[in-house]
Amino acid sequence: MRTSCLASILGCLLACSVWAQQPSPGRQVANGAGNIGAGAAKGAGHLAVGTAQGAADLVTLHPINAAFSLGKGAGQAGKDVTMGTAKGGYKITKGIARSIKKLF
Repeated sequence: MRTSCLASILGCLLACSVWAQQPSPGRQVANGAGNIGAGAAKGAGHLAVGTAQGAADLVTLHPINAAFSLGKGAGQAGKDVTMGTAKGGYKITKGIARSIKKLF
């Protein structure tokens, strides 16, 4: 009974130490660049959808809906680009700081 409890505790400690590892600084910088690119791509997609919906509403003589669709697409695009840039910039900064810390 005692050995099984000791073995399970040791297993948990070993698993926790493996899960607590952080990615390397280079991987953090690469993930940050990926987040920036993904945010820009997502923003471009939302802007395109809003523009297409606005154009369709304008053709069908719904100018108020067209303006709303265009504004909604632009707002979502701005949000996506801002979030991607903020998250990516944070990861890049953290990765660079960790690599400088390793040097000293």
